Amino acid sequence: MKTNRFFPSVPHRRESGFTLLELSVSLAVILIVLSAVTIGRDVHRNAAYQRISSDFVQGWLMAYDNYVIATGMVPGDAAAAPTGRVNGASATPLCGNALLGAMQMAGVSMPEGRAEGSADRYVYTDSNGIPHEVRVCFSNESWSEPGATPGNYVVRPRNVMIVSGLTPALAKLLDGQIDGHPDARFGKMREQSQAGLTGATPGEWSVDERMAFGSSTATALDESQTAEVTGYVKMSR
Repeated sequence: MKTNRFFPSVPHRRESGFTLLELSVSLAVILIVLSAVTIGRDVHRNAAYQRISSDFVQGWLMAYDNYVIATGMVPGDAAAAPTGRVNGASATPLCGNALLGAMQMAGVSMPEGRAEGSADRYVYTDSNGIPHEVRVCFSNESWSEPGATPGNYVVRPRNVMIVSGLTPALAKLLDGQIDGHPDARFGKMREQSQAGLTGATPGEWSVDERMAFGSSTATALDESQTAEVTGYVKMSR
């Protein structure tokens, strides 16, 4: 057979692509990598939630008790005419610089917060990786307790720690660790809107991880900031 000296013949080679087995293996590897990333992110977030519970929230519960031991009264109460209520006769919660100043005046150590001068705040991320800020205040609020007969509840004023800026996942974790009750209606920790209810029916937290910030409707958008809820923790004094 003659060949063109300018275009020598090249043996024909059959082109081939990925086999079904190779594609399956590639997809399996991709899924394993994505799963590892997701698991690692969840582990990191859960560890952060545990630190908020053990270091920040529990730290403030201890700071409150240490204040009472050091001064003989609850934070913000009047020394001349103590009422036993946080901030005395005022209906304003004890927050921010007023709270930090009261603790410093009493020589009480506070947990490490967001930064110097922000011991009452802590920053964390939700399940979508978007930051939130949890904040602690103290107040005297309406709190329902068992009445004289079974199933009957009455409302009494009680000193509470207000924990705001909680994602549903963090709220439920704190609830379980503080009082062991899975609902937001009973126990030592409750949702703000349910703390003073007199009904005997347990209540769920009003928001969950499917809801976006400022909404009570589920959304499928992963980029949305997760909804927040405020909790009350009843103080011992």
